[in-house]
Amino acid sequence: MIKWHAESIERLVVNKENNHNRLPRVLSAVDLTALGVGAIIGTGIFVLTGVASAKYAGPGIILSFVLAGIASGLAALVYAEMSAMIPVAGSTYTFTYVSLGEILAWLVGWNLILEYALAAGAVAIGWSSYFVDLLQSAGIMLPVAITASPLDGGFINLPAMLIVVTITILIISGIQHSTTANKFVVIAKIAAILLFIVLGSRHVDPSNWRPLLPFGITGVMQGAAIVFFAYIGFDAVSTAAEEVINPRRDLTIGIIASLAISTILYLLSK
Repeated sequence: MIKWHAESIERLVVNKENNHNRLPRVLSAVDLTALGVGAIIGTGIFVLTGVASAKYAGPGIILSFVLAGIASGLAALVYAEMSAMIPVAGSTYTFTYVSLGEILAWLVGWNLILEYALAAGAVAIGWSSYFVDLLQSAGIMLPVAITASPLDGGFINLPAMLIVVTITILIISGIQHSTTANKFVVIAKIAAILLFIVLGSRHVDPSNWRPLLPFGITGVMQGAAIVFFAYIGFDAVSTAAEEVINPRRDLTIGIIASLAISTILYLLSK
């Protein structure tokens, strides 16, 4: 039976700890930081930043990242506080469940599913595009029918679908396996960005920074709204709350550290 009343935090935590089927606590602060960085750094920085700079912010895109970073930082503090207070799986769904009741939590839960489905679809399509381009550079041409959706003239985006299935199987295999794989991916991401920063720094031309704000402050704000998508992902750390060894300490470190590392890399790459 669906209830309107909220669940007691103490009762919820005690029930979870006494449940023999609860998730094992195996994640450390380092694991959570890697999880957050892996979720944050993705298609947002590699695709959307160019669009936001060209159409809205111009060289002022760095200000857009600062504004988006401040907004994300404030949200991250809230997530860190709530996750440490309620170290149970579910993230925003659980927070709503203990504060506003089951019906509103049900609505929030479905909104989360839609949000992650949309984000996963965008990332999968972005990965597919890079994968197809990589094969083309090697002289391998895949037909459009299996690399594009019906709306784009194809039949099915097979690479995007396969990467989603692969990641799903990895996640189902267990948190330790997926965490280990995530660390390798994060190392590869950071290495690629640092390589880009080192090589690109030799070709910096300050004359390209003028005018700094070709679209004015309005363009910077619009750019911030777009690049905010590049920061989405730190909330994924809170979903692993039930699997953290020391939730009150490690969750806060994981959320704040992952956002700080990502923000620094974003600003340096601009």
